[in-house]
Amino acid sequence: MSEFNAVNFSLNGKVALVTGAGRGIGQGIALSLAQAGADLVLADYDLGIAEEAAALVRALGRRAVALQVDVSKPESVASLIEQVRAQFGRLDVAVNNAGVVSLGRVDELAVSEWDRIMNINARGVFLCCQAELKLMREHNFGRIINLASIAGKVGFPDLSHYSASKFAVIGFTNAFAKEVAREGITVNALCPGVVGTGMWRGDEGLSARWAQPGETEVQSWERHQSSLLPQGEAQTVEDMGQLAVYLACAPHVTGQAIAVDGGFSL
Repeated sequence: MSEFNAVNFSLNGKVALVTGAGRGIGQGIALSLAQAGADLVLADYDLGIAEEAAALVRALGRRAVALQVDVSKPESVASLIEQVRAQFGRLDVAVNNAGVVSLGRVDELAVSEWDRIMNINARGVFLCCQAELKLMREHNFGRIINLASIAGKVGFPDLSHYSASKFAVIGFTNAFAKEVAREGITVNALCPGVVGTGMWRGDEGLSARWAQPGETEVQSWERHQSSLLPQGEAQTVEDMGQLAVYLACAPHVTGQAIAVDGGFSL
C-alpha cells in the first residue's frame, strides 16, 4: 500500500490572475488565493474597484497588482498577459471569472444583447485561456479555472442567452483540458449556485426581478433560497474561494465542471 500524502494547500510562490476581481465572487476567490499564499493580479473592466480589491489583498500581506481589461477584446487580453509577464515573469493560476447577466425571453431578446452576453462570458473565457496558455507553457505548469454557473448545467427561463454562454464555458473547458493534459496544465470549470452578490441581490439583481407581486427584494431572496436549494441557504463567495484554492493545488483534477450549489443541480 502506498503511503498517504495529504495535498498541500499552499500557494506560496505562485502568481494568480483573477478577472472580474473587483467585487463579488471574483473578489472572494482572489482573497482566498491570497490567504493560501499567492500573489495576485486583479483585473477588471472597472480599474477603480480592482484597485480596492488589490488593497484588501495587500492587507493580507501578499503582493497585488490591479489592471484594467475588457475580456471580449483580444488586444486588451493580450496586453493584460504581457503586463503579468512584465510584473511577475510567470503565471501559475488563472481564474477567468469576468461575466455579465441579463434577463430576457427568447421572443423578446435583442440580437445585440445575445452577442454582448456571449462575447463577454464565452468569447472572453476563450481569449483569456488562449493568452494565459502561452505564459504557462514557459514553465510547464498551470491551473486554469473558468467560472461557469449552475445555469450552465440546467437551463433557466429568461436566461437562455446566459445559460448558453455558461454551457459553452463548460464544453470548452472539457475540450481544452484534454488538449493540454500532458503539459502540466489543468483546466476546470467552477459552477456557482445561488450566491448573495450583485447578480442576485439589490434592485437590479435576479431576486428583485423575479419578485412576485407585493413581494420585497428581501422576501424574494429568502423564497428563492428556500425553493431552489435543498440546503435552504445561499452559497457564499468564500465557498467559491475554497474550491478555487483546491483546484489551484490539485494536480490530477482536470476537465471537470464542479457545482457549488447546495445540491441544486443534483
